[in-house]
Amino acid sequence: MDFECIIYEKEEGIATIKLNRPKVLNAMNKQLWLDFQVALEDVKNDPEVKVLIITGEGRAFSTGADLKESKNRNLEEYREYLVELQETSRKIIRFEKPTIAAINGYALGSGYELALACDIRICAEEAQIGSPEAKVTSSVTGGAMRLIQDLIGPGKSKELLFTAEYIDGKEAERIGLVNKAVSHDRLMDEAKGMAKKIASNSAFSLKMIKKGLHMAQGEASLEALMDYEIEACLACVSTKERQESLKDFEERKRTP
Repeated sequence: MDFECIIYEKEEGIATIKLNRPKVLNAMNKQLWLDFQVALEDVKNDPEVKVLIITGEGRAFSTGADLKESKNRNLEEYREYLVELQETSRKIIRFEKPTIAAINGYALGSGYELALACDIRICAEEAQIGSPEAKVTSSVTGGAMRLIQDLIGPGKSKELLFTAEYIDGKEAERIGLVNKAVSHDRLMDEAKGMAKKIASNSAFSLKMIKKGLHMAQGEASLEALMDYEIEACLACVSTKERQESLKDFEERKRTP
């Protein structure tokens, strides 16, 4: 399979999807999501694949939505984009096979949310993780309002989301946001090592265990939350403050 915005590989029961827009720190545009979904469907339908690893090319896992693409959408186009984004997140959260996010660098916004949707997170110690939405008058998506709290509790979740501050991999491990933080040069070895341990087990057992874990978390309430996330994000991006925030954000990025 040839893709424009991802690198897709399969080996020894392990599939790897690598986000591949390194010049823009793997910012997520429409084509990246389309490529991602095609690869995800292939992983789902390949009986030889038992585990999926998601990572990024270059210095970032993903810095989230491509603002150049998103700032030109009208509100209805933005709604369509968000609905599609939420559906992709649902597919990852509910994916029958175990998923591992190998966070190699910046994981921000919807890039961070992609990692949260995975079952297991292994992170480079120097990676930067966070939700900048409050700085650019947006709101979190991907089920993050639930997923973050499930991992680190409501108090710490509110601190990170309200301040919009980033944390590194070591701090993420300390608070339980990621399973393990390792040096960057060991990241993929750790992710593949864990994937091999998982892949050595029964595919049917893994499927049934994962389904049961989701049932135990109360999957039904996640639906209402994710629908709310669409409304919350649209309400934010339709304000005048949104454009001012984006302009300030771009200026900060250009400042040495």
